[in-house]
Amino acid sequence: MTRRFLFVLGSSRSDGNTELLARRAAEQLPEDVEQQWIDLAAHPLPDFEDLRHDSDHVRPTQGNVALLFDATLAATDIVIVSPLYWYSVSAHVKRYLDYWSGWLRTPGVDFKATMADRTLWGVTALAHEEQEVADPLVGTLSNSAAYMKMRFGGVLLGNGSKPGDVLADTEALARAKTFFAQEAPLARFPYETD
Repeated sequence: MTRRFLFVLGSSRSDGNTELLARRAAEQLPEDVEQQWIDLAAHPLPDFEDLRHDSDHVRPTQGNVALLFDATLAATDIVIVSPLYWYSVSAHVKRYLDYWSGWLRTPGVDFKATMADRTLWGVTALAHEEQEVADPLVGTLSNSAAYMKMRFGGVLLGNGSKPGDVLADTEALARAKTFFAQEAPLARFPYETD
């Protein structure tokens, strides 16, 4: 399968530090790698209603839910581009991940099996110098990948608060040059041992 990256933008403002860092990393991808960028603020999902056990499920066919469902299934690599909001992913991203729960029961699509062995990545900007404060965000993405039997490429962290600040983070920009070139291991829950 030809690699196809889906960049899911989860910021409440466009062209923020996290998106700038993600675009720097994406510039390094080979030209034959397809890229699709979806801004969740411009394509909002309705509040997720958990009907996993008490309703008939249908494949979404229109609107933003269908757009994200189809884009997710088509991607070999999904990049969650979320600023660090209160030490985790943004509300937009959390809602998108909540939809994965419903998609697990979509008839005719074995969503979990389809996502297995694909790769989940993260990009975030934070205002703290201490990167450990992003551990909850990293854990959310890593555990989501582990549940889905996906690979996890890790999270590219950058520092910035005001718009454009991340462009002064030379270490993050250097990491962005090789971030997507690394081999992503199969994600594992923290309690799993070799």
